Amino acid sequence: MTHAPMTADTTPAPRFARSFLDALPADPDTSNRRRQVLGAAYSRVSPTPVSAPSLLAASPEVAQRLGLDVDALRTPAWVAALSGNGVLPGMEPYASVYGGHQFGGWAGQLGDGRAITLGELVAPDGRTHELQLKGAGPTPYSRGADGRAVMRSSVREFLCSEAMAHLGVPTTRALSLVATGDDVVRDVLYSGDPRPEPGAIVCRVAPSFLRFGHFQLPASRRDHALLTAFVDYTIRQHFPTLIGANGIDAEVREAWLAEVARRTAHLVIHWMRVGFVHGVMNTDNMSILGLTIDYGPYGWLEGYDPDWTPNTTDASGRRYRYGHQPQIAWWNLVQLAQALVPLFPDTAPVERALGAYRETLAREEPAMLAAKLGLETLDTDPASGDVALVESLFALLRATETDMTIFFRGLADVPLAQAATVDDAALCAPLADAWYAPDEIDDGHRARLAGWLRRYAARVARDGTPAAVRRDRMNAVNPLYVLRNWLAQGAIDGAERGDPGELLTLLEVLRRPYDAQPGRAHYAAKRPEWARHRVGCSMLSCSS
Repeated sequence: MTHAPMTADTTPAPRFARSFLDALPADPDTSNRRRQVLGAAYSRVSPTPVSAPSLLAASPEVAQRLGLDVDALRTPAWVAALSGNGVLPGMEPYASVYGGHQFGGWAGQLGDGRAITLGELVAPDGRTHELQLKGAGPTPYSRGADGRAVMRSSVREFLCSEAMAHLGVPTTRALSLVATGDDVVRDVLYSGDPRPEPGAIVCRVAPSFLRFGHFQLPASRRDHALLTAFVDYTIRQHFPTLIGANGIDAEVREAWLAEVARRTAHLVIHWMRVGFVHGVMNTDNMSILGLTIDYGPYGWLEGYDPDWTPNTTDASGRRYRYGHQPQIAWWNLVQLAQALVPLFPDTAPVERALGAYRETLAREEPAMLAAKLGLETLDTDPASGDVALVESLFALLRATETDMTIFFRGLADVPLAQAATVDDAALCAPLADAWYAPDEIDDGHRARLAGWLRRYAARVARDGTPAAVRRDRMNAVNPLYVLRNWLAQGAIDGAERGDPGELLTLLEVLRRPYDAQPGRAHYAAKRPEWARHRVGCSMLSCSS
């Protein structure tokens, strides 16, 4: 079905560019049927209308970035555009095709199975932002699915996109969340019990949704012309400062791959800093721009456990567990590099470019840990004792169920100046709320933690940083509020009833994750016991 353009009611229609459409080949088949698409980067496809669209929430920051009036998003024309029931002038919907490795195995053609790009909106500063509806109906890449999304996954993507941005983590953004008025049938845990759930659509926003898989698919088909077109378009559009006097040559492509590697390392370091677990780091879920993309079965560490994954599909192998994320990012980069080898005379350039990942990780990980601990720097020389100090801390966190977010936030309040004179209980008191079973903390564990705190106090003293400065430094990188799954579930429960009140309150809290907010201690609390085993709080799947 092709939509007729609609004119916005009260505001001028935004301006749209078409760099992707102009630079890359289109699928000549315009039918919306599932198929293999060869020699093309995208298929033109229109969203499928819904019965009763209603705007539940919008991000003021994203609207402002796009030059939009957030209130105007509630006009009939904008609600129609954000729900797939119409298009604004300049929008030319399409779905792109890509491949990818899923859980370590090559999956072949994937593509935008339920994501439909409306267009590249030109913001007031001249930058373009791709607007993409997730859950807007089937495309040629839907692989037998319905192209829809349920409310629970849509709320989670909307909230997490914005939460991550305010945490300072590179991410795609979310402009709006629309209830469709239609049910979607899903089997939430793949247990053979599919049920209808309320449907929703997120309009997500990014400079581009290009993934590693966009380059892998043409390489797997030996379509080097399309591979070259993808790479050169990406460099021209998103990495133009790399282009020299000779245009885009092998040297520029090497510099580009190195920059992708650096951005990927930077991204993963931020995930580790805030305790975020992506849950499904397939190569088709890796952004070429180094953004967090595709919020599916994600989660935040609550009890510190580097082996934890929120994804039930990954429960046995734990491939995408928290502590393994840096290694998986490296593996994914190697797959991307292998796809790009045909563009170079030999493998040396891609090997050099990949080195940027390990170099960035080696530089940024110690800096991140130093910041979390309030130190000037972290000396990675084993003789310095800094590495041992960090390792012994994480061993203590793992020894008993300890909330990572609450612990690091509380660490800034430990009376280090009195560490030599106060008893163990007083020294550990600011950290007690991080324990999930405080009654089970024995004197031995408390003594070990106090011993670590005294060593830490001596290390802080060597820096000579004033206590107030150290506290501010730590509180600027250790959040007070994160999007815990049990909090997200409360917002989902309300949204499914048609009440977005908790969703909007949570969105407001997450806009200032590092600042104490009076009356909102509930949002900084550790996971309640009722959420330990509840579906959506501790168990998540790719079903959405």
